[in-house]
Amino acid sequence: MKASLRVRRYSPDKGSSWWGDYTLDNVNPNDSILDLLHRIKWEQDGSLTLRRSCAHGVCGSDAMRINGANALACKTLVARLKKNEKDTQVKIQVEPILGLPVIKDLVVDMEPFFEHYRSVLPYFINDQEIPADGRERLQTQEDRARFDDTTKCILCAACTTSCPSFWANGKYVGPAAIVQAHRFIFDSRDEGAEARLNIANENFGVWRCRTAFNCTNACPREIEVTKAIAEVKMALTTGVVA
Repeated sequence: MKASLRVRRYSPDKGSSWWGDYTLDNVNPNDSILDLLHRIKWEQDGSLTLRRSCAHGVCGSDAMRINGANALACKTLVARLKKNEKDTQVKIQVEPILGLPVIKDLVVDMEPFFEHYRSVLPYFINDQEIPADGRERLQTQEDRARFDDTTKCILCAACTTSCPSFWANGKYVGPAAIVQAHRFIFDSRDEGAEARLNIANENFGVWRCRTAFNCTNACPREIEVTKAIAEVKMALTTGVVA
């Protein structure tokens, strides 16, 4: 089959953006969008710039807007974008994720995103001495299950850059940072819940969420992002972390 790709290009040297149009023949429905972008770069235009690493949906580096929705290019197959099974041609539009400065073409500056991530103390906090038996800090399966969903985050930024509140004001900490906070707030072994809740309770914290559900729909790991945000709000409202 044939694929027509419209790719948003940006040159820092020119300081301007434009649409690049490319056509690929002999496309397999099971090809990923990343496969097609590689073909464009390797066969037609070596100046096309994109970020990717593992190509297996684990590193999260190739998040972009594909036909108007955030997704990982490596996990999005051509077959999913066909309007009809019998179509012999598919049209695909690719853009950088929104809300972050574009460096070149599909590559954005992730530093504002990671600044928000670091702000929620995304690491284990516990100053107690390890037990003498050396078994560290044990946890029941039920306690582990409480925050299991939010451990799946790969920091691709797909959720945060699909959020209207983040588009409106980049100071909003964003869904991904709140997911990271949730992962530790509800960990029974961690002792930093109060500090993280105080951070989440700040002006550009969790209350900026308007429950649009864009974040949940965008997550390539199928994390219930909106639910996690609601649970952090509930912990702030009730003072109960359980």
